[in-house]
Amino acid sequence: MSNHQGNPVKQVLLELISNVFEASGNKPLNYRQVATKLNIIDPASRATILEILEDETINGVFLETSKGKYQMHEVKAFLTGKISMANDGSAFLIPDDEFEKDIYIGPRKLRTALHGDKVKLHVYESSKGKRKEGEVVDITERAKMEFTGIVKLSQHFAFFIPDDRKMLHDIFIPLEDLNGAKNGVKALARIVDWPAGAKNPVGIIKSILGKQGENNTEMNAILAEYGFPLSFPEEVEKEAQAISTDITKEEIAKRRDFRKILTFTIDPFDAKDFDDAISFQKLPNGNYEIGVHIADVSHYLITDTALDKEAYDRGTSVYLVDRVIPMLPENLSNGLCSLRPKEEKLCFSAVFEMDEQANVINEWFGKTVIYSDRRFAYEEVQEIIENKAGEYADEILKLNELAYHLRERKFKHGAISFESTEVKFKLDETGKPVGVYVKERKDAHKLIEDYMLLANRKVAEFIAKKGKGKHKYTFVYRAHDSPKPESLKNFAEFALKFGHKISTKSDRDTARSLNKLMADVEGTKEQNVLTSLAIRSMAKAIYTTKSSSHYGLAFDFYTHFTSPIRRYPDVMVHRLLEHYLNGGDNVNAEHYEKMCQHASQMEKKAADAERASIKYKQAEYLQDNIGNIYAGIISGVTEWGMYVEIEENKCEGMIRLRDISDDFYTLDEKNYCIVGQRKKRKYQLGDEVKIKVKRVDLGKRQIDFSLVID
Repeated sequence: MSNHQGNPVKQVLLELISNVFEASGNKPLNYRQVATKLNIIDPASRATILEILEDETINGVFLETSKGKYQMHEVKAFLTGKISMANDGSAFLIPDDEFEKDIYIGPRKLRTALHGDKVKLHVYESSKGKRKEGEVVDITERAKMEFTGIVKLSQHFAFFIPDDRKMLHDIFIPLEDLNGAKNGVKALARIVDWPAGAKNPVGIIKSILGKQGENNTEMNAILAEYGFPLSFPEEVEKEAQAISTDITKEEIAKRRDFRKILTFTIDPFDAKDFDDAISFQKLPNGNYEIGVHIADVSHYLITDTALDKEAYDRGTSVYLVDRVIPMLPENLSNGLCSLRPKEEKLCFSAVFEMDEQANVINEWFGKTVIYSDRRFAYEEVQEIIENKAGEYADEILKLNELAYHLRERKFKHGAISFESTEVKFKLDETGKPVGVYVKERKDAHKLIEDYMLLANRKVAEFIAKKGKGKHKYTFVYRAHDSPKPESLKNFAEFALKFGHKISTKSDRDTARSLNKLMADVEGTKEQNVLTSLAIRSMAKAIYTTKSSSHYGLAFDFYTHFTSPIRRYPDVMVHRLLEHYLNGGDNVNAEHYEKMCQHASQMEKKAADAERASIKYKQAEYLQDNIGNIYAGIISGVTEWGMYVEIEENKCEGMIRLRDISDDFYTLDEKNYCIVGQRKKRKYQLGDEVKIKVKRVDLGKRQIDFSLVID
């Protein structure tokens, strides 16, 4: 293929010729027939067609079936997919067609494609025999053009070294495009050009983030890296400031009034926004009425305003270790829409009548006005539950009892309980981590969660059942696929090594045995490893208009209705629910599916940014502990090293295989372990090891350990 590498005419012709064979059902054709089908009559071009057919037969793209007659080799000549970069400059194409295998792309066949880009790939048999290889012929969509990194100045030009390990090219910055950036600062650069034949792309400095290694700089760099803006545009802030805080009599008259009914919020002690409240009253018939009241964000967030467009673009609030980057400006998220105590607030509510067993007898959805009597922190409610005494103790204990019934029923139906430990940092006033603690989830957290799950599920069911058959209403669902049998099989084999049996006979059996496993490992040293492996073997939950079920929760229909302050899909759900409650017609599914895809993408970016901020804080914490020895658990294995999570502080680092000197180690992927080639010593996922903190690279958020061999 190399003879066409720099010849765009031949590249285009090759594609056209391949299209001719595909269109003709791959009938054998000679070069003249191909030329005729392409309406090419000039002799030079016809000769080029013959030349391409001959050359590409050697490369395995075509077969010569009889003298002068060719057809496509059965390899698909062109595939589309996403680029996944390897560390050595080569890459793989992850094809869009899930039945196709990944295709290797050599460094020189990548053109200017970068990690995550969507491309069209020309596939051919490699000269080394059976392996398929590819060459990028077209970049259809760039994954990312903005990078954070360090500015390096020389006399006549500057280079920008990206932080992103998957970005293997430095960016050339003309001096006039530095925008005031000095040598060594951390900044955000944007690629604006990649001249043909140039090794490096050309970029401009968009903004200066600050001095490398400073907490603020690094947190802003993480946000910029994942594409989250650092502030709200002026126009958006202005629109937010202009919204009236008054609740008029006319507005209250349109709503169901809950102001006289006991209502409270339960949130973390340091929460700034309260988007859900619970109301509780005993009915004359002996049943209970429980209201799940959610901030009526869509009342204030009007479609197609600058405010709404900004919220859609962000998709979600981002929770870094030391700050929240809200989806909505502060006077909405912490003010107008926050269900603060002793204030009247507008809500969108799901209200349930329940019997003693928490069976839902009646349900109602609609707009309300509430008055929160009390703001509880989780810890206060936990104390009331444990001591059976305190403010509103009777009501809280009854709510907890009913939540237990809901929870039990959920697990009986096959929901899966993943309780991995969540790490939190104690930070000093400069944002430096001075301690690590593990956040526990107790009954108070679960109580709120169970009522939120109930509201989410019942809203989804209501819409799904409202439109039957052909008249299905377009809606935004939260869907979670069942895991691929292959992933589950691998996980089950691994769990067996720890003595846990996973039955995969049916979805319900799988769920039941996974729950038993999760209960059995709670508090053990392998809890995090097994939980994260189990989660990795699961499919990812997404937003979609297709009403598929939620495997992990074992609900046939599920949506996100309860957090519109911090998640845009919930805003979409509120708007659609109101639209259908008012008798509105069905909306365009394609339009909403596109919005769902964007929301799922932003959710993933926010999770990645959050993980990156934790990684940074872990590195910063261990920087002061270089040389210390800790007990750890092997939490991941790769071909170049093994990840170890320190037991006492949950910080994770890597031991590079080349640094283990007692043998030559290689990866046994199937058994999640690395094996010494001579002595056959094995290090397996979940094994306990001793490590020494060897090196910390804050800029790259990398922690290196060395293995302490007794």
